[in-house]
Amino acid sequence: MTSPADPHTGGGAAEQRKKLKLLAVTACPTGIAHTYMAAEKLQQAADALGIDMKVETQGSIGAENVLTDNDVKDADGVIIAADKDVDRSRFTGKRVLSVGVSEGISHPEQLIEQVRSAPVHGAGGGGGGAEPLASSGGGGRERSVAYKALMNGVSYMIPFVVVGGLLIAISLSLGGHTDPKGGLVIPPDSFWMHVNQIGTIGFTLMVPILSGYIAYAIGDRPALVPGMIGGWIANTGDLYDSKAGAGFIGAIVTGFLAGYLVLWIKKVKVPKFARPIMPIIVIPIVATTALGLFFIYVIGKPISWVFEHLTSWLSGMTGTSAILLGAILGLMIAFDMGGPVNKTAFLFGAGLIATGNQTVMGMCAAAIPVMPLGQGLATLIRKRLYTEQERETGLAALFMGCFGISEGAIPFAAARPAQVIPANMLGGSVAGAIAGMAGVEDAVPHGGPIVAVLGAVGGVPMFFVAVVAGSIVTALATVALVDLSERKRRGEALVSVPAGPEPALAAVGVGAGATGSAAQGAVAAAQITSPAPADPAGAEVLSGYLTGQTVKVELDARDKEAAIREMAGLLAATGKVGDVEELVRTALRREAQGTTGLGEEIAIPHAKTDAVTAPVVGFARSAEGIEWGSLDGTKAKLVFMISVPEAAAGDEHLRILALLSRKLMDTDFRARLQAAPDDAAILEVLSEVR
Repeated sequence: MTSPADPHTGGGAAEQRKKLKLLAVTACPTGIAHTYMAAEKLQQAADALGIDMKVETQGSIGAENVLTDNDVKDADGVIIAADKDVDRSRFTGKRVLSVGVSEGISHPEQLIEQVRSAPVHGAGGGGGGAEPLASSGGGGRERSVAYKALMNGVSYMIPFVVVGGLLIAISLSLGGHTDPKGGLVIPPDSFWMHVNQIGTIGFTLMVPILSGYIAYAIGDRPALVPGMIGGWIANTGDLYDSKAGAGFIGAIVTGFLAGYLVLWIKKVKVPKFARPIMPIIVIPIVATTALGLFFIYVIGKPISWVFEHLTSWLSGMTGTSAILLGAILGLMIAFDMGGPVNKTAFLFGAGLIATGNQTVMGMCAAAIPVMPLGQGLATLIRKRLYTEQERETGLAALFMGCFGISEGAIPFAAARPAQVIPANMLGGSVAGAIAGMAGVEDAVPHGGPIVAVLGAVGGVPMFFVAVVAGSIVTALATVALVDLSERKRRGEALVSVPAGPEPALAAVGVGAGATGSAAQGAVAAAQITSPAPADPAGAEVLSGYLTGQTVKVELDARDKEAAIREMAGLLAATGKVGDVEELVRTALRREAQGTTGLGEEIAIPHAKTDAVTAPVVGFARSAEGIEWGSLDGTKAKLVFMISVPEAAAGDEHLRILALLSRKLMDTDFRARLQAAPDDAAILEVLSEVR
């Protein structure tokens, strides 16, 4: 009997290949060029082998050419070439090969051969979930399972942190006042108390959301409930006799435990009649119960023990050096932001206020805002290290830090714990030590600049010195550690030639690279002397963004920076560039994030900046080729430059990149583009891009 996942049999290998029906999904974290390049390469390879293939792309402009239920039903195998999570539950019962997106570009024929013997997805009897997010023999280099799962949880958690934190901060600033016993308090049943309670709900949900979506990324839908409930338990210390919950670190633990527990349960073989209820009843109930009891009875007890013994240890240090005590309290405050170590330090300081010792709380108060302020500052110091979502979260973290809401830094710590937590602790210890040395006092159990503004702090100048110093140390340490980590990762990537960072339009900012007078002169000359050839009749290339004015048969430049300057001058001939130097700086800044050399002798530098007044695209060739740091080591001979203003930076630039990426994978198209003798002929070839 033939399994639905098995390839159709035929009279010979050639006949079998012709009958083979395959599906593919390509995706990248930013979903621009490599997504479509991999799709085009796979489609070309399938066509050459006489195989029927349909490719779904999951790009930034949404899923395209979506696979239907009938497509999946008739398919003999599925190739997933992706560097981000792809829902595999719809491919249950089919052979699934999972690799990095670069493999789809570099070795499409091998993938087509390998998928025919790939393991059948969901064959373990667990009932419909996702397989572990691992590569299946294709050799493709994907992000690790842990990284993908962690980032999935962080991305869902961020809105809860931002909304909850900002609502709490607003309610405290507009409706709160200082109270020696309660810190910053808001009158009960007031309007601002209700706003505060809404924000508190957001913060309460933050930790379960992090845990739940880490679990979801590993074990799919059946893992969502145990992950979320496990996260709630981790954050509720009362369930395991602790005055503080395990916080976001506990949520990360429960998320991974839930995800892998669900995967393990799925491997248990069950009767066929029981399979439909496994993912919706059996797996969630068993996993939730097992994880919850395990955390309460096994993990929770040590957390309670740590809380109690840390409190006793701190009590024995009250007579030691104020600088040492402040540094230790700062380290503890910064470690887990709401977890047992943080809460121990905070409650220790708060408890001493009633005895008349307000200096310990002063040390804590100075350290509390350092984490969100430092992380927010880091996103401003080195923007290229952060995604747009992280930069927006950084601004919210700065605001939350001013109101003593340390949880504003949790998204950064959860995403990069190895870099962010040490940096937080270093900055927190500096702030605590300075506050201890200066004898800063805090009369209320709260921290951050808001308590100084409201008059609860003694020694205000040194309090702000401590906060600023700690925040700067945190920011600089974070930038250094993250940059080191990224450099190391990029260095490793050069060996295995993965997909690398997707081309993503850079925001306006100070760029890297010197501005030599010769290059500047070339730009100026291009602006003044560049001819404006007429477009071929009736030819509209890339919605009219690329015209005869922005085409050059041969670049004079011999290196990347000079080429970008020459291309910027070419775009300036249209009159749509208001500031050529700013356009160059923005394009170079994008290159500093990662090369825009796509391989196959192609480069697509691009910039998002108000230095241009309207979208404009240029094209030029280089006979010798320009070293662009391309992933396959080839020099760029076909160079496109895309620039759009900030206000127009929606899906249009993504559409242009997608169209170019697909078409440029056509070997014949590239050959004709190389051979075109003049501007008019080049435009005629490029008019095929649609």
